[in-house]
Amino acid sequence: MNERDSLQVAEMLQEKGYLITAEQAEADVILINTCSVRDQAEQKALNKMGSIQHLRKTRPHIVYGFMGCMAQSRGGELLGRGADLVIGTQKYHRVAEYVEEIFSARTEARMDDLRTSIVDTDEEENSQNTIRDGAADEGAVTAFVSIMQGCNMKCSFCIVPYTRGKERARPIIEIVDEVKRLADAGIREVTLLGQIVNLYGRHEFPVVDGKSPFVQLLESVAKVNGIERVRFISPHPVGYKQDLIDAFGYIPELAEHVHFPLQSGSDKVLKAMRRPYKAAKFVELIERMREVRSDIAVSTDIIVGFPGEGDAEYAETRALCEKVRFDNAYVFRYSKRRGTPAAEMDDSLQLPEHVKVERNQDLISLIDQIGNEKNQALVGTRQQVLCEGPSKRRKDKLSGRTRTNRIVIFDGNPSRLKGKLFDVEIDRTTGHVLYGVPILD
Repeated sequence: MNERDSLQVAEMLQEKGYLITAEQAEADVILINTCSVRDQAEQKALNKMGSIQHLRKTRPHIVYGFMGCMAQSRGGELLGRGADLVIGTQKYHRVAEYVEEIFSARTEARMDDLRTSIVDTDEEENSQNTIRDGAADEGAVTAFVSIMQGCNMKCSFCIVPYTRGKERARPIIEIVDEVKRLADAGIREVTLLGQIVNLYGRHEFPVVDGKSPFVQLLESVAKVNGIERVRFISPHPVGYKQDLIDAFGYIPELAEHVHFPLQSGSDKVLKAMRRPYKAAKFVELIERMREVRSDIAVSTDIIVGFPGEGDAEYAETRALCEKVRFDNAYVFRYSKRRGTPAAEMDDSLQLPEHVKVERNQDLISLIDQIGNEKNQALVGTRQQVLCEGPSKRRKDKLSGRTRTNRIVIFDGNPSRLKGKLFDVEIDRTTGHVLYGVPILD
């Protein structure tokens, strides 16, 4: 989601005549899009801002800014961290305008009075309708499309409901029109984004023929001419109904990969997290998905070291991972987020950092082992790949993803293959990445 937001802001600045540069020393505007999910992310953003302040010595006109969840939660206090511009989560569409306003004010000011600043973290009615024009890198064949803003779940560890507001959805027709424009521009795969994407439109739009608004949207987007694949991030077990599971069986464009956040395999911890489901229900949902698509890939998010998580509770999480055999997982050590209920839990429930680290490393090792085994099983098979162009790490190779979201590296002519769907015969794997030979007509 942050990546999509960053791309949107970059596009708006380019429309104002700015050019993107890879060199900080050349930049007139440096914006840091922030996340507040983990303390490490906030500290990284603050340290980054501090490390670039020296550029003011030779370029005093530079506009520095914070955007995103940390900007929303901290507001004006970030001006003391070196920022000139602090933009909340509902005001991305105003960034370019504010940058121009600061530059204009500085041009008119005395040269010794350049520190003009703007803070805007106010709520904005219908701000969900400002996140149009799906974002993608120039020349890309995949794009992100935001379909809603906000979250009503209020998990005890999460600050997002407080920084992004309540759920609010864009109209289906506007999203489909956006996808049509993307397809006309060469996009072949879209990823629909929402904080809890499968709850899209539940307050605004009706269920039709037993299908939720989100499934209606999936069907409509999949029908757009030129769109070969549709993905979505991230659903919640609450509201993950049979109509969505069934969609994987009859919408061929819907790629068989789901990022399905677990957070914990312990019912005790899930309750403390305010996650309104039990571990057995989570497993049941995955089993039902696999009944419809036996080859569906499932990745997840897991937090270890949550307050009150003892050895027994961690063992339950580990056992669930062994049972489900996730294709991939993002494993995080719990960290306090100010303003969340979990941060106020009794100190006696807080775990030592070394315990969090041990569990984090142990679970990552298990997930990697399972992922490697699954990738090894694909050696000798043919996998459909959407070629995205040159590999980011090896420019002499091409890269693409399977329908199950696995990265594949292969040889080929980028001008001929980029944006094309074709089979690749997998001949080896190095853990997370597959390698193969394209099978072309």
